[in-house]
Amino acid sequence: MLKRHLVNEVTDSLDGYLKKDIDQAVDIILDSMKEALSEGRRVEIRGFGSFSVRQRKARETKNPKTGKMMSIPPRKTLHFTMSKSLKDTLVKKEK
Repeated sequence: MLKRHLVNEVTDSLDGYLKKDIDQAVDIILDSMKEALSEGRRVEIRGFGSFSVRQRKARETKNPKTGKMMSIPPRKTLHFTMSKSLKDTLVKKEK
């Protein structure tokens, strides 16, 4: 789902709000999430899941194309853990 699809769905389900206002609200939510994650805080949306930042260690690996050893520096990655209710919903849809 793209951001514009999310904005359209929220606009369709809420009467009395302009699309530009909903778009601005979605931007504010996403910016708040980015800010919290960049500060190393966890973002939890009940019934959906939680986002957190994890630190990956530096490591040595072989380049499959050239066969040379190369070092990968440490880096931060985004981790998502889905809620139990979202997991149950996804499992029901697979059956």
